[in-house]
Amino acid sequence: MAISWFQAAILGLFACLCSNSCMAGQAVGNYTIGRPLVGGLVCGLILGDLKLGIACGVAMQLVYIALVTPGGTVSADVRAISYIGIPLAMVAITSKGLAPTGSSAADLAKSVGTLVGTIGTVLFYAVATLNLVWQSFGWKDVQNGKLGKLYSVNFGWPWISHAIFSFLPTMFLTYYGSTAVTALRNALPMDGVAMKTLFTVGGMLPCVGIAILLRQIVSKPIDFIPFFVGFTLAASLHLNLVSVTVISLLFAVIFYEVEMAKGSSNTPTAGAVSAGNDDDEEEDI
Repeated sequence: MAISWFQAAILGLFACLCSNSCMAGQAVGNYTIGRPLVGGLVCGLILGDLKLGIACGVAMQLVYIALVTPGGTVSADVRAISYIGIPLAMVAITSKGLAPTGSSAADLAKSVGTLVGTIGTVLFYAVATLNLVWQSFGWKDVQNGKLGKLYSVNFGWPWISHAIFSFLPTMFLTYYGSTAVTALRNALPMDGVAMKTLFTVGGMLPCVGIAILLRQIVSKPIDFIPFFVGFTLAASLHLNLVSVTVISLLFAVIFYEVEMAKGSSNTPTAGAVSAGNDDDEEEDI
């Protein structure tokens, strides 16, 4: 698989849109098209292998399933993972002749995504740093009473930041990186130590994503029950993600109804309140 300049440019454009304010900021950009699960679909459409793109996106999403950016602090840039890591992983998997839905392909994709995510962190902070320049322009407009020019701070100037640190790096890394990945195919045999190391590390990376997710959703021991039930159903009944999601939704509805029932039982009724007031009045009398 080879990536043309046109395909690399389209990938760079999507990398720009991931966190641009024109895409409703974090909602549509970072937390929708910027996620590997959606990025895999987009990359599959651009590179002409939808099945492989989605498979790579699912594999990488599992690692970063609980990744958030509190206060602008990031440990890995999902934009780079989605639109640099997934295309390069697709090239690597195709070059090695691996089955798109096989475990080896998933492990290789996760390893490539992790390497690219670290590089993307540098690009993320570079965009944020250059955006500070545009904010200084906005403060000057406020001081001069030119409030109409503030729209350029959100929807105009940031395009320069993304063009320099999102569009161009993504375009060059995907175009030239695909050639480098193909060259590594000949230098690193499948049964070599380097490839076995990548597969081993990639197989362990989902544990990190699951552990981070557990830290966010588990507050007491009983919270582990629905978590383990989902894994048990997937392992024993071989259910797919859609089926497990539906079952998880049923658990969520049940827990919600139980909590609402507890809340309503602890709330005194209107009759009880009025009766209590009457008793108080009688005692006062």
